[in-house]
Amino acid sequence: MMHPAHFGLFNPSVAFPGILADQISAHFNPQLAVWSHAPAAVEIERHTIEAVGGLVGWSSGETSGHFTSGGAEANYSAVLMALTKANPAYAEAGAKAFAGTPCIYVSAESHLAWLKIAHQVGIGRSAVRLVPTDGTGRLDASALETLVSEDVSAGNVPVFVGATAGTTNAGMIDPLPECHAICRANNMWFHVDAAWGGAGLLNAEAAQHLSGIENADSITLDAHKWFAVPMGAGILLCRDQSLLAETFRVAASYMPESTDDGVDPYTHSLQWSRRFIGLKLFMSLACMGWDGYRHHIDHALQMAERLKSGLKENGWRLLNDSPLAVLCFIDDEGQAEPVRTAADVVNSGRAWLSSAKFEGQSVLRACITSHFTREEHIDILVDELNRSREVQCR
Repeated sequence: MMHPAHFGLFNPSVAFPGILADQISAHFNPQLAVWSHAPAAVEIERHTIEAVGGLVGWSSGETSGHFTSGGAEANYSAVLMALTKANPAYAEAGAKAFAGTPCIYVSAESHLAWLKIAHQVGIGRSAVRLVPTDGTGRLDASALETLVSEDVSAGNVPVFVGATAGTTNAGMIDPLPECHAICRANNMWFHVDAAWGGAGLLNAEAAQHLSGIENADSITLDAHKWFAVPMGAGILLCRDQSLLAETFRVAASYMPESTDDGVDPYTHSLQWSRRFIGLKLFMSLACMGWDGYRHHIDHALQMAERLKSGLKENGWRLLNDSPLAVLCFIDDEGQAEPVRTAADVVNSGRAWLSSAKFEGQSVLRACITSHFTREEHIDILVDELNRSREVQCR
């Protein structure tokens, strides 16, 4: 997956500082459960979290959060916080503390780890409302408003909206300002799952499409996606450290007593024993800075434009209109079947891409995350697509 012609999923070609960071973490093997056992590691992670908060427009004073195993854990933590905020009795009594079913709302095109999360937090998978899209892969805000109104009328309790900033299949960004307004009107938690797309904030044009992310109560990002560090390095950002503490509060006689020196991570996160996850992003930022990452994102978007042009010139039709570096497309004449075409490209050994569904239609999907990708690799992909189509037309 480090190959420059790998155009699948969100696996990046990792940057060298992150590889070294993993080796350092393995060698020293700090345990980040409590501040007193690994003060330098805990403070490095806190500093890095605040830096990422600055990227989304938050000041250091309003940025809390922690590193996670990945986006699913970060999203899970956000739902737990939302339920605790909506009804403080939830922390002790669980879902039965609510007068009706607590409901969470996400796009039908979102990452469906939300169903597993609903099961985990005890509200049940049926509490997840999969909001229809608007025909372009983005959550339909009017449909969201209708679903919330219907749940209120039915005696249910709307709690949480998880807007997606960069859908898995097509890189689409839900209407963040509209989702925020609906949340505020209904006293709901506004979360943005920007696991992949959040890195687009580093590109001036893509950042315009992410406007409104700064209003979120919590945000998910994955450093092991477009920030090019090794698996796994998710991030949960939130504004309210006291709520984080209330959500994950616990005390045990075998743990050292907390001090005023720093926050003990095990009391503010789902995890207990934990690896030094944040060093990968810290060292990458120390070496490359935000300017280096900005160049990385700009390059990926330039390669996406190159691919768009190559596809159009060769009779392939783009179906999604994402400001991020993921393209969904089909053969304009309908002669190349997407699943077979993807298999042909992979079997060539020269490039890798996948098939997917976009607005119910089978499509070819190419995602550009590698800093090694150059124009010649884009041209190889287009050549192999054309070759597969020729074989299917015989």
